[in-house]
Amino acid sequence: MKITKSEFGTTSQNQGVDRYTITNAKGSYVNILTYGGIVQSFVIDDVDVVLGYDSVAEYEKNTCYFGALIGRCGNRIGGGKFTLNDKEYVLSVNNGPNHLHGGLQGFDKQIWNAQIKGDGLHLTYKSMDGEEGYPATLDVEVVYALDDENGFYIQYKAVTDGDTLCNLTNHSYFNMSGHETGNLEDISVQIFADAITECDANTLPTGKILSVKDTPFDFRKKQPLLSRISEENEQLQFGYGYDHNFVLNGEGMRLVARCDSAKTGLTLEVHTDQVGMQMYTGNYIDENMQGKHGATYGFRSAVCFETQGFPDAVNQKDFPSVVLKKDETYETTTIYHVVK
Repeated sequence: MKITKSEFGTTSQNQGVDRYTITNAKGSYVNILTYGGIVQSFVIDDVDVVLGYDSVAEYEKNTCYFGALIGRCGNRIGGGKFTLNDKEYVLSVNNGPNHLHGGLQGFDKQIWNAQIKGDGLHLTYKSMDGEEGYPATLDVEVVYALDDENGFYIQYKAVTDGDTLCNLTNHSYFNMSGHETGNLEDISVQIFADAITECDANTLPTGKILSVKDTPFDFRKKQPLLSRISEENEQLQFGYGYDHNFVLNGEGMRLVARCDSAKTGLTLEVHTDQVGMQMYTGNYIDENMQGKHGATYGFRSAVCFETQGFPDAVNQKDFPSVVLKKDETYETTTIYHVVK
């Protein structure tokens, strides 16, 4: 694993942004930006499988979270409010009535400190007490690494000086046919999950767990990703397609999903120790959006596999907790492994 550094540009606030390239023995590589900890490119056999932009300015305007690190609490929090230790906290609201992906200036909009070490690229960020409404100061470290078998590792670690919420993820948009393809027609998916968390019209969990059996959400056997996305189904209508948290089978580090392309023969294997994974089919990507290297993106041109704690878990007593207590350490790992 070789890591090199180059300048990528400056923000509108005149902050410098660096790009780090992690290359393995096969010549595969990942580009990481210090702005938002963004995964700008993931290239295998000359196929770039993630969506992205060519400039800092485009990322600053980005509302899709292309490739970004997400925090302090990923996904939605209902009404932008939660109660912790008998105190109510009010967060910024940026998704209808909900707080989404850390708020208006979440981790995706921050400049991360970067350091090259033997085990990978280490990004760190200190989220101060009160940032976006969250209590306590949170110190976050994310390690990116690429092994020689095209396994892209994302290791998350965080500690806090007081009780708070912590639910970190990465928001890369994958198209295993190539980022420039513009559609998901050649993509098939398998997800090892027997259930999803039911959502309402605002894509917020109701607290109920729904079996995927006999529904368009049953990906336990591989199927074309878009084959049932247009069926009459209330959950699909609420999500405008797939934008749902899958309740992953098993515990510990395990294979939870596969995504392959009939065009390139590349398969993405998602491994994680998390309890949930949001599969999102790019339903809100603007038509004719200009991406990197002259590519044009649009409606459902890529798919996200966001490993996570359950959405709105802090307001759902039966969901696994996303509260990080003082003196505890948050640690989780996800591997995006590409095979051919």
